[in-house]
Amino acid sequence: MAYILSNQWLAKRRPYWDRLQALLGQADSAGLGRLSRAELQEMALLYRQVAADLSVLRQDATARTYAAHVNQLLARAHHIIYAGRKTSIAGLFRFLRDEYPRIFRRNLRYVAASLLITLACGVLGMILTSTRPDFMRHYLHPAMIATMERHQMWTQSIVSVAPMETSHIMTNNLSVCFATFAGGITFGVYTLFLLFVNGMELGVVGAACHHYGMSLSLWSFVAAHGSLELPSVILAGAAGLRIGHSMLFPSGYRWKDSLAGGGIEATRLVSGTIPLLVIAGCLEGFFSPSHAPVWLKFTVGAALFTLLNLWLFRPARERQTAGETQ
Repeated sequence: MAYILSNQWLAKRRPYWDRLQALLGQADSAGLGRLSRAELQEMALLYRQVAADLSVLRQDATARTYAAHVNQLLARAHHIIYAGRKTSIAGLFRFLRDEYPRIFRRNLRYVAASLLITLACGVLGMILTSTRPDFMRHYLHPAMIATMERHQMWTQSIVSVAPMETSHIMTNNLSVCFATFAGGITFGVYTLFLLFVNGMELGVVGAACHHYGMSLSLWSFVAAHGSLELPSVILAGAAGLRIGHSMLFPSGYRWKDSLAGGGIEATRLVSGTIPLLVIAGCLEGFFSPSHAPVWLKFTVGAALFTLLNLWLFRPARERQTAGETQ
């Protein structure tokens, strides 16, 4: 039965092979950099679809000529798609300056969901701790509570070992963010769990410090590095939710194609948190626990948060090409 429909199947699939060949020709003649983002995404999708076609062609002994042609196309596409690209400082700067804000805005609904979940859990933690102060003892480490009972910040020890502690802080923050991002592969469940834990911890610590009259000490410590660290966790959560959504709602795509597309987009979204976490780690290790004036810490935090929003929401020139428009 499959062989009777073979001609119809070939006629239906040949335009996809021709389109992939045309894109490969453009890349060979003008360079990969001349292709638009939409054309690059189309090439990657066609590569996976044509690879599936090849497996079908190989089952039909009469289609060897077509199989050889498609196999050659795939070899060329594989070289272009998976070839190692040299990353330059200038290229990284252009990505962060121009492309990343567009990636952020495309995924704004996931960012909003991640933010709302974190805030809701933070409010829940504050309410539980404020109404039942003993709740903090089930959530926070006893040593941390002991320092608050002495009206001391548990962060004072960081100053004496700032260089080593800074490295530890960066590693820990990166681990938290990438765990939140990777949790999307569990259909977003683990991402939601980590957002719940982070939000609850923030709310419980805030309410506990208020209970002991240490709110100013806490928020002056958090202000500088938290203006970048907390948004990074939100972005990582958004990336995880993006993966989870692509797994649960393929939207007409094959499941693996939806997951691949969502994974690529989520990876690009979470990549922007790396420079933010590096800066935040340096501030948390050296500046936040220092004896700098409180007003200066809040000023630095406000300035960094303002710059962050100007970067993410700044108007960018969208490159309109025929491929992107289509």
